[in-house]
Amino acid sequence: MKAAWRGVKAELAAGHSGWENLTDAQPLSSFGRKSKAGAVVSPETAMSLSAVWACVSRTASVIGSLPLDMYQRGDGATRVSVDHDLAGMLSESPNREQTGLEFWESMVAHTLLRGNGVAERLQVGNRLVGLRPLINADPRRDSDGDLVYDYWDRGKKYTMPASKVFHIRGFGSGDGLGLSAVRYGLQSMGAALAADEAAATFFENGMMPSGVLTSEQVLTDVQRKQLTAMLMQYAGSKKVGKIMALEAGLKYEQLQMNPEDVQLLATRRHQIEDVCRWFGTPPIVIGHSSEGQTMWGSGVEAIMLSWQTMGINPLLTRIERRIQKDLVLPGPGRRFFFEFNREAMLQMDSKSKADLLNKMVSVGILTRDEARAKLNEQARGGAADQLMAQMAMAPIENLKGNEG
Repeated sequence: MKAAWRGVKAELAAGHSGWENLTDAQPLSSFGRKSKAGAVVSPETAMSLSAVWACVSRTASVIGSLPLDMYQRGDGATRVSVDHDLAGMLSESPNREQTGLEFWESMVAHTLLRGNGVAERLQVGNRLVGLRPLINADPRRDSDGDLVYDYWDRGKKYTMPASKVFHIRGFGSGDGLGLSAVRYGLQSMGAALAADEAAATFFENGMMPSGVLTSEQVLTDVQRKQLTAMLMQYAGSKKVGKIMALEAGLKYEQLQMNPEDVQLLATRRHQIEDVCRWFGTPPIVIGHSSEGQTMWGSGVEAIMLSWQTMGINPLLTRIERRIQKDLVLPGPGRRFFFEFNREAMLQMDSKSKADLLNKMVSVGILTRDEARAKLNEQARGGAADQLMAQMAMAPIENLKGNEG
């Protein structure tokens, strides 16, 4: 654990104070830092916020659900069958337990939360046969400047060299390590956690502090304890409305508090939008709209396209480049490359989809069989597998008139 302590001391020296729960039995990645609002923020506690959960799950699910295809360079790109070992592994079954969707969901989620998505390379000899996500892995530089990965398994710490892992770096990975939105969003997410806790406490105590008890007498310590025990019989949301009997000169004075203030609605609305900024997710994607904004219409469609362009596409490209650098064999193997099918994100209504396919077939971009494949219809073969184009207009010298 000396190396772990050195890493923690380095964080403290860099001004990162407030590390919590440092024990030999815990993985490094579970450490949280205390925000100025008092809440401890870690990837695990951040995920208890509905906004963080929604941002991470929406992005990870979208990317995980996209087809990942392998292509071969040539005269145009040719899709490679999933029968190819690497193509089948990355798209269908990266390991014994996960599907391709589940694996990429996991990798993207950890990249968003921790800044680094790490998977162990499962090998037979020098042949890659699978990838297994390492949830509690922490990349760092060793004394020689090489990347190594500390991870915990059944209470024990292990260190793995870079050659044994597949590592997706998040944003800002200039030194080979991605930046964590949870770490840099400490104050924003800490305030959101504190607001949730404050609202829950109000509900626990009967939704709001309904009043105060006053007395002209000075209570003894014993009387104070007795009074506190009596008041606890009326605390809690299930006991709202119970009638309390007062004696010994006690008087009840009611307090007025707006229910909206109790739930901290304005604060929590702002915090949802603030969390969305950290993860690059438009609030509308997680079901949150601004005042006066609807959840439907051309404006929302433009927002979704913007998210796909500036939020999803950079992550897809980041993964594709990392696959190419770390998993595709050098030499002749470089003629292969992987690419997510971004078109799968652009789901349209039946009429729009029919119009698009009709135009692409009419101008010779797709064959009719390729258009049928996009509808999961069986190929017809023959002329249906040939590129064709309409000839509504042609050079006038090619026209033959009827001579009488």
